[in-house]
Parts: sequence; C-alpha cells; structure tokens
Amino acid sequence: MTVTLKSKTPLTVPDGVRRRAGLKSGDKVEFKVSGGVITILPKCPNADDEYTPEQRRIIDARLAEAQEGPYHGPFKTADKAIAFLRKEIGNRRAARSKPA
Repeated sequence: MTVTLKSKTPLTVPDGVRRRAGLKSGDKVEFKVSGGVITILPKCPNADDEYTPEQRRIIDARLAEAQEGPYHGPFKTADKAIAFLRKEIGNRRAARSKPA
C-alpha cells in the first residue's frame, strides 16, 4: 500500500495496515530508522505501567513470599512425583482424622 506524505499532516497509517498489524487506536508505537528503512514497532507497556504503586507493592510482596517456598521437587521421574503426592494425600487425610 502506498500513501502520499504531506508537509502539514502527520504520517497516517492506513486502516488496512493497522488491522493487519493488530494495532488499535490508543496503542503506542516506536519508530526505528536504519539505512533509509523505517520500522514501526508496537510499544509494549511494561509492568510498572499496568499497576498502581499499591498493586505493585502487593505483587512484589507475594512474589517474595513465593520465593521462600514451600517447594517440592524437582523429581527425577514422574513416578517419584506421583509417590510424593500420594504420600502427601495420606498425611493430610491422617491430619484431618485426628481428634483435636
């Protein structure tokens, strides 16, 4: 598709090109120029743009908590993982059936 640039009008990306590229109104794009070739790339938001500072603090706290564990595995085989899970189920059932 070919368009004509005009001196007083900003560059316009034709609707068909925008649709094929998956661009919507309000999306941010980045222009890169190299050797006379212009590349237009969608500018992906980073996580800091997606969340409020309070939401980011909650997410960071939960990620830190997850890093501390508890972790199980890695298991060398699927059979070892299954054996571990069966043992865990037995332990939990035994803990529930004990009188308080």
